[in-house]
Amino acid sequence: VFPWQILLIIASVIGIIVYRLSVFLVFSATLSQHISGTEAIRKYLTPQTATSITASLISFIVIMVLNVVYEKVAILITDFELPRTQTDYENSLTTKMFLFQFVNYYSSCFYIAFFKGKFVGHPGNPVYWLGKYRNEECDPGGCLLELTTQLAIIVGGKAIWNNIQEVLLPWVKNLIGRYCAAARSEKVVPRWEQDYHLQPIGKLGLFYEYLEMVIQFGFVTLFVASFPLAPLLALINNMLEIRLDAWKLTTQFRRMVPQKAQDIGAWQPIMQGIAILAVVTNAMIIAFTSDMVPRLVYYWSFSVPPYGSHSSHTMKGYINNTLSVFNISDFKNASKPFSPWFGNQTTCRQVYRDLRYPPGHQHQYEHNIYYWHVIAAKLAFIIVMEHVIYFVKFIISYVIPDVSQKTKSKVKREKYLTQKLLHENDLKVVKKTMGKIADKIIKGVDSTF
Repeated sequence: VFPWQILLIIASVIGIIVYRLSVFLVFSATLSQHISGTEAIRKYLTPQTATSITASLISFIVIMVLNVVYEKVAILITDFELPRTQTDYENSLTTKMFLFQFVNYYSSCFYIAFFKGKFVGHPGNPVYWLGKYRNEECDPGGCLLELTTQLAIIVGGKAIWNNIQEVLLPWVKNLIGRYCAAARSEKVVPRWEQDYHLQPIGKLGLFYEYLEMVIQFGFVTLFVASFPLAPLLALINNMLEIRLDAWKLTTQFRRMVPQKAQDIGAWQPIMQGIAILAVVTNAMIIAFTSDMVPRLVYYWSFSVPPYGSHSSHTMKGYINNTLSVFNISDFKNASKPFSPWFGNQTTCRQVYRDLRYPPGHQHQYEHNIYYWHVIAAKLAFIIVMEHVIYFVKFIISYVIPDVSQKTKSKVKREKYLTQKLLHENDLKVVKKTMGKIADKIIKGVDSTF
């Protein structure tokens, strides 16, 4: 219905990519100079790290701004649908709001984890998008550290911002309201009137609390392989937020009207979908973003004959095996660096990390046999990991059911007693009705004689 929303997300992601490419050059030129006072941090604050941190901060700001836009759009679309009941309205709004927030929060993380640095070609034939701009590449050590940085900034910043927005903002509004009320009148205001002037809870109730927890659940599960501290940070945040929410609901908001609910509505299938998707994303992060699978392939297959020269399985030579040779003379004019960078060198090895045949080979610059072994191992790892985790999940769900057998028996007993009472009551009604009919028949027979 609103294609501009998708275009807005794509534009923000592309903007961050362009920022990374341009700022990386600036940081490379600046940090390479011997600036006084930066000797202690120059070892850790590399151009790639500085670019990653600043880009993550900008991405977080864009996410917070787009949140406001998507919230208004989701409510507008749902109001336009005119759902029949409040439950239908909340379920429809839940689905739309989550889809918007899912794309908004996770798009940059999915890009870094699964797309960045995956389609860049090689120095002699780099890949360009729109025929002009070269694709963004990962650090020689991989994109895992950058993904961790992105997640840490978004998760930490989101927790801080939500607490400020949910706790500090209502407190300030109530403080201003009390000050204005005291300035207008000097009489003692009754307690119920003071409570009425507190912040309204809103027609959606705890909707935004559920949304916050589901988004946090997504960060904890979808990318836990790259950011293992996410569950710990979520636990600390939730322990703090429980107390803050209790204080907020009892002192800063009007008392909520209790409402019966059968379950948590559309949030339950959403969380189940996230849990299923998390298995796939973590398997792909381990396989394609980390170096675990290439290391295992080298250790078990390429460190010993027929591919390796070592007599036993070892990791010696792994780094050299992941680096490829490239002739500087094979650079294209569009991607050729400045000549003074090379000196007397004619080949480039240390900064070219890829699995390709060397120049002079009949398949030069094409992917070598090690690359295809690694790809096959990665796909096999994903399939095995998914099946193992799903099997364990099935076993745990079977052994530990959602409802215990004792509770099921009590529920069945309650249904049986209810049906028994209804049946007995129906029998009484039938007997009473049949008795009246019989009396009328008897009276009719007596009157004829």
